[in-house]
Amino acid sequence: MNSVDQFISGLGNVLAPEMLLYALIGCLVGMIVGILPGFGPAAATALLFPLTFQLGATASLVMMAAVLYGATYGGSITAVLLKVPGEASSVATTLDGHAMAKIGRAGPALVISAVGGFIACIVAVVGFVFATPLTRFAVTLGPVEMFALTVLALLIAAGLVGRSMTKGMIAVALGLLMATVGRDPLSGAERFTFGTDGLIDGLDIIPVIMGLFGLTELFASVERHLQERKAMKVGKLMPSKQDFQRSAGPIARGSIIGFFLGLVPGSPGATTAFASYSLEKKLSKNPTPFGKGAIEGVAGPESANNALSVAGMIPLFTLGIPSSATMAIMFGVFTSNGLIPGPTLFADNPEVPWTIIASIVVGNVILLILNVPLVRIWTQVLKTPYPVLYAVVVVFLVVGAYSLRNSTFDILVLLASGLLGFLLSKLDIPATPIALTLVLGDLMETSFRQSMALSQGSPTVFFSSTTAVVVYTITALALAAIPISRTFRKRSQNANLVTSESPAGPVRSSRGRS
Repeated sequence: MNSVDQFISGLGNVLAPEMLLYALIGCLVGMIVGILPGFGPAAATALLFPLTFQLGATASLVMMAAVLYGATYGGSITAVLLKVPGEASSVATTLDGHAMAKIGRAGPALVISAVGGFIACIVAVVGFVFATPLTRFAVTLGPVEMFALTVLALLIAAGLVGRSMTKGMIAVALGLLMATVGRDPLSGAERFTFGTDGLIDGLDIIPVIMGLFGLTELFASVERHLQERKAMKVGKLMPSKQDFQRSAGPIARGSIIGFFLGLVPGSPGATTAFASYSLEKKLSKNPTPFGKGAIEGVAGPESANNALSVAGMIPLFTLGIPSSATMAIMFGVFTSNGLIPGPTLFADNPEVPWTIIASIVVGNVILLILNVPLVRIWTQVLKTPYPVLYAVVVVFLVVGAYSLRNSTFDILVLLASGLLGFLLSKLDIPATPIALTLVLGDLMETSFRQSMALSQGSPTVFFSSTTAVVVYTITALALAAIPISRTFRKRSQNANLVTSESPAGPVRSSRGRS
């Protein structure tokens, strides 16, 4: 069957009552995650990881995918109503979204955000369906090509995440060091275990990510002494005909920008959102100044954010390379259920990836139905005292870490990772490259050593493949372009931010897109 037929088959699977229930649960959890401060999709999906042993890979991944794009929807609610960007990718939305709320147009802002997000996800799914032929090419890749791809993924992630390439490389080095703990993948010899039984099988990625992205953000939120805020009134919900007309172009352009940037490993959501915002600001003929309540300033960034969340799954599904911390957890779900993400997945177990891809469409329909009617309910969640929320989150993190292997050692890993993440945040070192390296470290090492074995120790083997040379060239060009893009982004953000007051409240770190 071709890709379209496979997608239709997957759609039939996801419309089963049980799968619909998992998609609904994921959407609700995702929206709550997007609203609550100090808790992102990466930590939430890691918390759900123990359920995979009961639900199986397909149901678990349908639910986790729904958490990912549901969190994007939820983040727009606080950005508009409270001027609190729950994630760094929502900062651009606060500029005009909250300005609309202050003049009684929070309803149209939220509806356009939901509609734009839905359209963007559909566009990204269409791109996903037509990108799956990449798997046929990926099957031909050997260890030389796979090493080149892992180098590309890690170096690009190090360059794009955070403010400094040097600090990004430090994060990659830390991740590689952590990935070498445990048994050697080829010889089976123990490395860096220090006589500790809990380290023989290596560091489990789930408690590490729980600590890096869950506990770290809680520590940071407590340090900021968050104060409760009064939400703006939602007011009239439905946008006018003119609102829809003005939003059509930004939604289309934002969807395309988000889709293509989502293919880049480690691409930050904040960069994508501001790229869309800057483009709309330059193209706009709207008399309403940006920063004062221009609906284009909501439609474009929110569409880009949603397309980004879906497109980020493509490298994982087609090449087996996760592009974010959340994708790294989904990688773990695949492998813990005996499935290998990448080209062989579509050949050996096509019903799994196609059901997940189809669930994205169904999940976004659910979110479109739920998002607006439940807005007033979600704002009530924000009235819960933050200490209570923190306590609940910590309990879930500890229980989740312990339940993975019924090991207290994993709780220690969770706590150590949280402290490490908090220290790194103080040094402005991003955590996302660490998560990606933990997943890709074994693949990189195995590919490197297999390549060296094939060439009897000659390093020239890494340039013996045309595909590898092309990948290295792309890597070099991308790394050379990063400083230029940083300068452009900084100027664009400064120009955008002067149109509005600096957004207040908790902003999740741009360390990871989830």
